[in-house]
Amino acid sequence: MSAHVDDEQPGPFGARLLVVVAVSAEAEAVLRGLPPGAADLTLPGGVLHRCAGAPVDVLASGVGPAAAAAATATALAARPYGLVASAGIAGGFAPHAPVGATVLASAIVAADLGAETPEGFADVTELGFGTARHTPAPAVVAWTARALAACGVEAVTGPVLTVSTVTGSAERAATLAARHPGAAAEAMEGFGVAEAAARFGVPAFELRTVSNPVGPRDRSAWRIGEALAALESAFAALPVRELIQEADRD
Repeated sequence: MSAHVDDEQPGPFGARLLVVVAVSAEAEAVLRGLPPGAADLTLPGGVLHRCAGAPVDVLASGVGPAAAAAATATALAARPYGLVASAGIAGGFAPHAPVGATVLASAIVAADLGAETPEGFADVTELGFGTARHTPAPAVVAWTARALAACGVEAVTGPVLTVSTVTGSAERAATLAARHPGAAAEAMEGFGVAEAAARFGVPAFELRTVSNPVGPRDRSAWRIGEALAALESAFAALPVRELIQEADRD
């Protein structure tokens, strides 16, 4: 089923969760974790999958923070939402977040947005040009972690780093881990999603499942299927309506 945004019937769109992923395989995993049945709604540059059995819309933005920010802003401009989630698979910082782990971001950090200086890397906040970090509401993160734990999913909590270039060496992994103590995962979209959500005044959080260690690119060690299955399980465990209400109370 497909429909243009302008053709939708009026309804209570405010209390919905917008889930932004990078690629269609991640969108399909999220949708498998939700009640069956979804309508496809066209947006400029993409398709929004509206779940029929839960107040959730799923959008594949494309890869990277710019695509994620543009797609998220487009969706938020088309209709109101109560909460936004950046979701998908990611690299995990060992040993904190091993392959197969589910990660909840305590902070969403633009890890390579800034400048190299004689003293080292300076992020945009240090340069005085804006922010390099968005902090999800702690109550939302804690509530989500409890809901996952009740279904047997023990989530790792820590900063999730957004990068435009995926880490491919042990040296860069060590540099990022030292610069961001407790970092749990590395992905490419979270900060873009969170930045767009902040500009619309909508709370946001990030949920990732780990497919590979952050560091040297060893394709034989990637477990993408396992990470997508974990993503499906995470969204199957989330009581979405209660989560949106928790975000509204914060």
